[in-house]
Amino acid sequence: MRQIGIIVLLLVTMSTSAQVNKILGDWKTVDDKTGEKRSVVTIYKGSDGLYYGKISKMLMYTDMDLKCDQCKGEDYNKPIVGLVIIRGMKAENGELVGGKVLDPESGKFYYGKIYLKDDKLVLRGSLDKRGFFGRNQEWVK
Repeated sequence: MRQIGIIVLLLVTMSTSAQVNKILGDWKTVDDKTGEKRSVVTIYKGSDGLYYGKISKMLMYTDMDLKCDQCKGEDYNKPIVGLVIIRGMKAENGELVGGKVLDPESGKFYYGKIYLKDDKLVLRGSLDKRGFFGRNQEWVK
């Protein structure tokens, strides 16, 4: 009986890991107002075992040389391309949770949660850790 429990636990762990692996890679961000694709964010696992995302490409010509002039600290005036906007997330139940998300337009950090829904990545940025006060963005592969 104990062996069945171990097998079930392994299957659940493998399924959860597979879901997180689908989150990794390049995702096109979509402007909330216009619906246009704005940039490509690459989500990856860091050497510390946590998950990160950086803007790897701008898709709108007018945004090519933007700098994070609203950012604070070490991110101030850094080029948007190459900027790490998803920081320190951990895998939990097939989602990425517990980290922070930077909005380069405002320079503000939000609590973040990332999951997949209908082959789209959903990024939830919120003011509170539980995610009650915030909004979602959907990105496409």
